[in-house]
Amino acid sequence: MAVNVEQLGALERRVSMSVPVQDVDRQVDDRLKKLARNVKMAGFRPGKVPMKIVLQQYGPQVRSEVIGDAVQKAFSDVVKETKLRVAGQPRIEKKDGAADAAQFEFSATFEVYPEVKVGDVSGKSIERPQVTVDDGAVDRTLEILRKQRVTYAPATRASQEGDRMTIDFEGKIGGETFPGAKAAAFAFVLGEKRMLPEFEKNALGLKIDDSRTFDITFPEDYHGKDVAGKTATFSLQVKQLEEPKLPALDAEFARQLGVADGNLDQMRVEVRANVEREVKKRVEARLKAQALQVLLDSAPLELPKSLVQMETRHLVEQAAAELQAKGLKIEKLPFDPQVFEASARRRVSLGLIIGELARAEKLQPKPAEVRALIEAESQSYEHPAEVVRWFYMQPQRLSEMEGLALESNVVSWVLSKAKVEDKAVAFDDLMGSNA
Repeated sequence: MAVNVEQLGALERRVSMSVPVQDVDRQVDDRLKKLARNVKMAGFRPGKVPMKIVLQQYGPQVRSEVIGDAVQKAFSDVVKETKLRVAGQPRIEKKDGAADAAQFEFSATFEVYPEVKVGDVSGKSIERPQVTVDDGAVDRTLEILRKQRVTYAPATRASQEGDRMTIDFEGKIGGETFPGAKAAAFAFVLGEKRMLPEFEKNALGLKIDDSRTFDITFPEDYHGKDVAGKTATFSLQVKQLEEPKLPALDAEFARQLGVADGNLDQMRVEVRANVEREVKKRVEARLKAQALQVLLDSAPLELPKSLVQMETRHLVEQAAAELQAKGLKIEKLPFDPQVFEASARRRVSLGLIIGELARAEKLQPKPAEVRALIEAESQSYEHPAEVVRWFYMQPQRLSEMEGLALESNVVSWVLSKAKVEDKAVAFDDLMGSNA
């Protein structure tokens, strides 16, 4: 049959469908007869309920189901015939006042996937960081590991950066204490920037039992809108002062890092190996970010609104789940979806582009490539073999790694086409970045 497809927008389409009333009536009759054989109703034996009562009780529901199934089949037939790639769910609407009384007439409005055309990426430039893991990098990493294991001991001197202070404090604006501005036995480490810079500055140079009163003007862009731009008077009293004690680089420290015999040379070997793995991951992450941006720039797309909305919803739910995992009780989604829309659009775009490249360039990962990725991921854990088994125990986990393997193949494809230039990067610059 000929199908008329209306183009309502760049990606929005509408088609009309009809379902014969006679076919619907026949299917409704068939379903009600089958239902009557087993339906149970007070006052009647099973299978002996009069058809008239069955029709009254279940007729409307069965008729609605039959029409829904028929419309869905008609839509599927239209999609198959027109070879349209439907994105999201269609909006089905019944047409009132149909010209043919023998037909139920409907329209389906929906979006289609855009055509993906990846442009020439050979002229694009990508910088590949070159980083050396030398003895200095190992030393700095060990220092970080020591700071992560810091302990504190009572101090009798004046406070300085790095000390842990326990204080009572109260802040007032116009003589009135405002929300969040009062605490007892509040502990923080000077220099970690948990407090406003002016607050930390005034906490320096104090001993146990010392008090200080000072003014702080909150920044105009402060997250607490009730106090942004206002000046508050704070008073604090030091209840406890502790100085940091870093563990020595000795055999006990080596054992804490997993070196059973406490050998310091072996500890440095293992730390260097871990740092080299982390450097490799960060270099790959920077290359991946650049390669994916090249694809986005080379394949501008009109995106189906339905896909962006679904992805936005997914990101909101994911963020809420992360808060719940931290023990926060959430009764409703606490985020404005608009905050996630840009990320959702990027993810949808990349999904469409990667999918097209995987098909056109045959980039789907082989099982051995997925296995290699999982094994590489497992190396940073104490028992790699158990981590590998963990990934293969759940289809969802394995699917996620298959997706990462596909991304890796796509990135490799981009790198093979684009102009890749090596660039020396300082170790600290690379490790100080999340990319």
